[in-house]
Amino acid sequence: MVTRYTTLITVDRLVEHLGDPSWAMVDCRYRLADLGFGRAAYAESHIAGAVFADIGDDLSGPVVPGKTGRHPLPDVAAVSAKFSAWGIDEAVQVVAYDDSGGSMAARMWWLLRWLGHDGVAVLDGGWPTWAAAGWSVRAGVEGRKVRRFVPRERPESVLTAEQVDEVRADPAWRLLDARSADRFRGENETIDPVAGHIPGAVSAPYADNLEAAGRFKSPKELRRRYLQLLDGVPADRAACYCGSGVTAAHEVLAMAYAGLGEAKLYAGSWSEWITDGSRPVAAG
Repeated sequence: MVTRYTTLITVDRLVEHLGDPSWAMVDCRYRLADLGFGRAAYAESHIAGAVFADIGDDLSGPVVPGKTGRHPLPDVAAVSAKFSAWGIDEAVQVVAYDDSGGSMAARMWWLLRWLGHDGVAVLDGGWPTWAAAGWSVRAGVEGRKVRRFVPRERPESVLTAEQVDEVRADPAWRLLDARSADRFRGENETIDPVAGHIPGAVSAPYADNLEAAGRFKSPKELRRRYLQLLDGVPADRAACYCGSGVTAAHEVLAMAYAGLGEAKLYAGSWSEWITDGSRPVAAG
């Protein structure tokens, strides 16, 4: 029986499958303040056999000023073509990694699940853990034999701004803000033109899912954390957002890893919410 990894995978498990054509590694390193960083870091050194996915160019759609957030969801056909080019089909186990605690790799994880591919996991500890362990790395740019990715979209995974506006004050739902607590309060906002949070949301910084070394806390610890945050609301009635819909996927991943089920993603997130001046904003 083939084991499918659907949330996290350890370095020790991944190394057993290096060179296996039915496994695809995807490097998702990214810096919002340095858009060329990820591609340059990948070209310098990456997990042997990995391909590179750029959060902005590959895993997001085009930004429409005044309408979308900073990282809108990609067109289904366009991102499916990317997955095909990276050698991903229904038989392939995908492992996404980054160097920031899974905060970027979770985007790749979520997109694949949104399009019906469950065999995807984030490498716990990511690139730093792999490199520190001394496992095989390469420089340059790599590719994989093309396969045919067939999307099976799960529209129920996503909430629109209009839906968020409906559920944000509904006690049967929970709206979780994955940004840092100071940005939630409207302090130290350096990315978006409006500070604050969506009224009714609860501050739930994604970084609190991680240990000091950048690995995920245990399922038991994460379960305890989210049960407190959800306050009796089931995970499938939780909606997660962040600045642009990328790190919010970390919350969805953490809840799934904790065995709580799969939360929704408000993909447009704060940077989309504030494009409409009629939408309410809270601070503090």
